[in-house]
Amino acid sequence: MANNRMGRINEEIQRELPALVPTVKDPRVTGLISVTAVDTTPDLKYAKAYISVLDKSDSDQVFKGLKSASGWLRRELGRRLNLRNTPELSFVRDDSIDKGAHILEMLRDPQVVKPANPANAHIDLDSEE
Repeated sequence: MANNRMGRINEEIQRELPALVPTVKDPRVTGLISVTAVDTTPDLKYAKAYISVLDKSDSDQVFKGLKSASGWLRRELGRRLNLRNTPELSFVRDDSIDKGAHILEMLRDPQVVKPANPANAHIDLDSEE
């Protein structure tokens, strides 16, 4: 039962946090920022938010800005969520979207992925007849 509650709390934080990030007044927090996951401790004291930033050149500045705005984000989360304790936020870099795009790119490369059956190597799946 408690595990289900933690999952719901993580989902609520993951749903509310992306709505709050664009309202942060820190100029370092810019660009496309995605919250991919949230892990909250069972006592609701701490929460790790896994963040993916589209522009990798500014990602260090974005994380510094998020860290400095974490108190304001915590207060706003506390106002939106009806929890006894609002967790202290920490932000973790998440590169899973980049890894997935790289794997997809490799799967589409015919030099990397060979046909499962060599007898069917002559079949071109991209052409329509």
